[in-house]
Amino acid sequence: MEKHLHIIALTVPFPVDYGGVFDLFYKLPALKQQGVQIHLHCFNKGDDEQNELNKYCASVNYYKRKKGIEGFSFSLPFIVSSRINERLFQNLLQDDHPILMEGIHCTYLLNDVRFNNRKKIVRLHNVEYLYYRQLFKSATSLLHKVYYWQESYLLKKYEKNIAAKANVFLAVTPADVEVYTNEFSCKTINYMPIFIPPDWQLKCLTGKGNYCLYHGDLRIDTNEKAVIWLLEKVFKKIKLPFVIAGKNPSKKLKRMAHEELYTCLVANPIEKEMQDMIAKAHIQILPSFATTGIKIKLLNALFNGRYVIANSATVEGSGLENLCSIADDENSFAEKITNLFSESFCLEIIEHRKNVLEKMFCNETNAKTIMNFIWEE
Repeated sequence: MEKHLHIIALTVPFPVDYGGVFDLFYKLPALKQQGVQIHLHCFNKGDDEQNELNKYCASVNYYKRKKGIEGFSFSLPFIVSSRINERLFQNLLQDDHPILMEGIHCTYLLNDVRFNNRKKIVRLHNVEYLYYRQLFKSATSLLHKVYYWQESYLLKKYEKNIAAKANVFLAVTPADVEVYTNEFSCKTINYMPIFIPPDWQLKCLTGKGNYCLYHGDLRIDTNEKAVIWLLEKVFKKIKLPFVIAGKNPSKKLKRMAHEELYTCLVANPIEKEMQDMIAKAHIQILPSFATTGIKIKLLNALFNGRYVIANSATVEGSGLENLCSIADDENSFAEKITNLFSESFCLEIIEHRKNVLEKMFCNETNAKTIMNFIWEE
């Protein structure tokens, strides 16, 4: 018997050009390979339909996300209220296939009695209220602070309210499982590692690179804050070669990077260029000021780079703590960077990573696990 699955995606999951769409996209070919007929529903800005998605899906539907005041609600988080769409609901009601909702963003139908008897699965990408709380703490704009605080407040109430309304919740980290279990009394929460590019097969180079690297989406307040902290508190002390790479750095960040002879900033690198920088760096430097979810840049660094130095917030509850050097203040970062910069990266470390990563992040195994949750095979 054919297995059909509706997937509601919070955004168009292609191109795969930032961390938030990795799990969304790479889940599609993995499920298709297992014979699942995918009916994809995704929210867009009205002009970004992608033919690539037709390779993996039996059907693809696009819905325009509401903007500004049109999507605003006093009682619902904006990320949810702006994605309420009756055309989507009518399309889902044409059959009785299971529904996988990608992100809290897409879960409003859990409150709709028309879907009471449907099999419903929620893929959590974060504990969203905690994520928005951390964005609030890192934001410098007063307007952003007000928005993030309000969103975090509404999300906490919303997440607690829906925690018993889906058949299955699938979290990206064990830490997120704990939050949903302990704070929201969710009894159907399970851990499901993210889906990754199939060509991530432990390609770390041995030997030594000649620079340190921070990579990430530099448009995000927490990432810019991390880079500025590294520039001001760590690399001013040690003055080792430091490359910063990522999307759309601000004028402030460009200015700060160019003030130092040992620092280089690469804005908007293409994927091949970014992967080349990751492979050739000697140390990936990955502090974070957000503790929820899984950091794609951490996985990318572990699969494709040499040494990784991160703080507790980057690795907390990920199951990857033993694969990184951990530093939690400016002095320990400076010390660990200085020490590792002179050490050669060896095969023994690669084998240790392989034993952990290839077991945890296997797309085929994880696709079969999702199918077991949905069809109880």
